[in-house]
Amino acid sequence: MPHAIRFHKTGGPEVLQWDEVPVGKPGPGEARLRHTAIGLNYVETYFRSGLYPTPPLPSGLGTEAAGVVEEVGSGVTDVKPGDRVAYVGGPLGAYAEARVMPAERLVVLPKGISEQQGAAMMLKGLTTQYLIRQIFKVKKGDTILFHAAAGGVGLIACQWAKSLGATVIGTVGSEEKAKLAKEHGCDYPILYTREDFVARVKDITKGEMVPVVYDSVGKDTDDQGSVRRGPVGQGQDRGQPDLQAQGRGAGASRSAVAQDDGIDGPPPVATARTRTRR
Repeated sequence: MPHAIRFHKTGGPEVLQWDEVPVGKPGPGEARLRHTAIGLNYVETYFRSGLYPTPPLPSGLGTEAAGVVEEVGSGVTDVKPGDRVAYVGGPLGAYAEARVMPAERLVVLPKGISEQQGAAMMLKGLTTQYLIRQIFKVKKGDTILFHAAAGGVGLIACQWAKSLGATVIGTVGSEEKAKLAKEHGCDYPILYTREDFVARVKDITKGEMVPVVYDSVGKDTDDQGSVRRGPVGQGQDRGQPDLQAQGRGAGASRSAVAQDDGIDGPPPVATARTRTRR
């Protein structure tokens, strides 16, 4: 019988158990898949701890994985047995050897993408897509500021924005992260812990500043109005909701517009927020 990591009560890592879990046949519109790679996201600690609500316990954990389709139910035409697929969102339970999923959640992986890559990049890739292609459509010639440029989303965003012809300015917290961001397309990594990033942005852009700022850091980088091109620019705060106000998550975004971690499906498209330049 397949196994899955589940928890019967909320708490620390010690509440996680390796349980035998029966996996039935897929029903209409469903597919059974065997997992080969599972994505880990920090938001899962919130479910485990009880900060975020979960289905009735015991509950599975995880919302992102990749694997091979073993069987499909009636009405499923987009995937077939043997397909390599990845997904994000849907019911908790990705920390498992096998599971049944709504087939509409599954994305067939192209030959050039491994299952490990698929499991690691679905959530972050979708987050990047709505940030730079929907909320603010980055185009050739734009100069953008991306805070946390060496994070999971930041590394994808730097590469993607660079491929679109944009100049990417990114803030990071260490020399090592600056090197990593640079290797992934960030033209100007700035150590915000040591440098005045507002002054650096002004210098890099020759006083023109930037049309958009993407921020998942919070208070340490909350001077967006000073770097956005006036009189009105756009600032996109992303990250977990205001956990800092609850005494948790010291690095959480102070005012989240869009969350990085979509739970019931792909990350939602956030509403662009404009703010008059201070």
